[in-house]
Amino acid sequence: MKEQRNAFTLSFPSLAVNESFARASCAAFIAQLDPTLDELNDIKTAVSEAVTNCIVHGYRDEIGVVQVSVKLLAPATAEIVVRDRGCGIPDIKQAREPMYTTGGAERSGMGFTIMESFMDEVVVRSQPGRGTTVRMKKALSPRPGKRSAQ
Repeated sequence: MKEQRNAFTLSFPSLAVNESFARASCAAFIAQLDPTLDELNDIKTAVSEAVTNCIVHGYRDEIGVVQVSVKLLAPATAEIVVRDRGCGIPDIKQAREPMYTTGGAERSGMGFTIMESFMDEVVVRSQPGRGTTVRMKKALSPRPGKRSAQ
C-alpha cells in the first residue's frame, strides 16, 4: 500500500463554472509532485470529465454538492476522488460504454472513456438515488531530481 504524503478536499455547488475551479485546484496541488506538463494535462482533463459528469448527470435539474479529494501517495502517485450525492448510475457497465449518455444530443458520451485513457486506474461506484464516486489514480513518471512532496 502506498503511503499518503499530503491531501486536500474541497466541496462546491454543482454549477458549470466550478468545473474549471476543480480542475485548476487539483492541478495546483498535484504540481508539488513535479509532474510533466503532459501528466498534468491528463489529470486536468480527467478531473474535468468527472466533475462535469456530476454536474450534468448526477444532479441533472438541481444544484447539489460536488466533492473532490486529492491524495498524494509515495512514491509519486496522485489519487483523485470525485463524488456527488445525486441520482446515481443504475447500470455502471452501460454508462462506461463509449457514446452512451443520459445528457442529451449535445453530450458525446465519452467521459468515462476519456478518464480511462488519461489515468492509470478508474473505479466507479454508484447507487441509484445516493450518488456516484469516481476514484482515479495516476503514477507520475520518474524525473531527475527530487519530487517535493516526498
